[in-house]
Amino acid sequence: MGDKDHVVPFANLVTADLVLDAVYAGGNAGNMSDDPLSRLLPGVGNQGGFRFNGSPQKQGVRFAVLFTTGAEPDWPDELDPQTGLFTYYGDNRHPGKELHETPRRGNVLLRDAFEWSSGTARTNVPPFFLFEKASPVGRDVRFRGLLAPGGAALTSDDELQAIWRSSGGVRFQNYRSRFTVLDVPKIPRSWIADLVAGNPLGLNCPAPWQEWIESRTYRPLLAPSTTTVRSKAEQQPDAVGKRMIATIYKHFSSRPHDFEACAVEIWRMMAPATGACEVTPRSGDGGRDAVGEYLLGPAADRVAVEFALEAKCYALGNSVGVREVARLISRIRHRQFGVFVTTSYFNKQVYDEVRTDAHPIIMICARDIAEVLRSHGYGDAQAVQGWLDHRFPAPSTV
Repeated sequence: MGDKDHVVPFANLVTADLVLDAVYAGGNAGNMSDDPLSRLLPGVGNQGGFRFNGSPQKQGVRFAVLFTTGAEPDWPDELDPQTGLFTYYGDNRHPGKELHETPRRGNVLLRDAFEWSSGTARTNVPPFFLFEKASPVGRDVRFRGLLAPGGAALTSDDELQAIWRSSGGVRFQNYRSRFTVLDVPKIPRSWIADLVAGNPLGLNCPAPWQEWIESRTYRPLLAPSTTTVRSKAEQQPDAVGKRMIATIYKHFSSRPHDFEACAVEIWRMMAPATGACEVTPRSGDGGRDAVGEYLLGPAADRVAVEFALEAKCYALGNSVGVREVARLISRIRHRQFGVFVTTSYFNKQVYDEVRTDAHPIIMICARDIAEVLRSHGYGDAQAVQGWLDHRFPAPSTV
């Protein structure tokens, strides 16, 4: 927690409003009774990522809590403050059960809520309250907003997908869901009381929620970032991610030029609208490791924006500096942009210069690579090695 966090004491939770980004303190008894959510929101229980007032099986949930710890790399829940979109994974996170046969029936709620959302039964959709763990120790939680299923720019397939994962060679399915954080800075205690009483659209209902129920109009909470220069620490992955990056570095250590094709595929994972993209020959590449097109507009009338890509397979501690990035900048022509992919990080000087001078360069570091690989199902070093062996095998020595 930061020094300037607004912290609501444990003793005050039963009467507290839900204030965006406020921290709600846990107790100090040393047992499950320290959980703040069960006191803050009546009936939701004191454990689990899905918590409800009501029953998903009986389609009688009055409101729901989505709680994320951020500590499950295989299931990377993610809030994007700049778009207001939140990605949340369901509760079938291990093999052995059917998609909807989870103990808490969280996936049942996701299935029903998104079905109602896209139809004419939105009044059945319960409000979703998003909380995250506020600190590495203790039970304090932070309120991150009121969620509505789906998003204005998402297709129905994008909103809720049943995705495959594998563990120990066994495949299983789980949901990946996307919500919009609505522009509601405070949830009054009076609305929580209305929800408990089964009156969600009464006088205390926040206007953005009522608008969404009535017309599926999304009024997202948008928070453009004021930090455009990431520190070294912010560009480094966690411990599992570091092992994933080390696996990539080792795979290409004796043939660094082969990383260029891998960098193109990583970029495609981040930017699926990428069209034709060609790795340039090693000699005479004009300072660009790959050139390609990013496609904009409807499928019947695409506009292609050209880009140049540079790739550096560096060890985590070896930063990318001014010289490497300047080489890419010098090769970008009018109406083009650049993509720089590295398995390390960009030093402060080059990051400052690129952002201050507004060069159209997308800077993809080790942390970004680890996160996008996780989102595509490669959640540890073993999975990454399998992907590398399949997509970028070492040349045969025979």
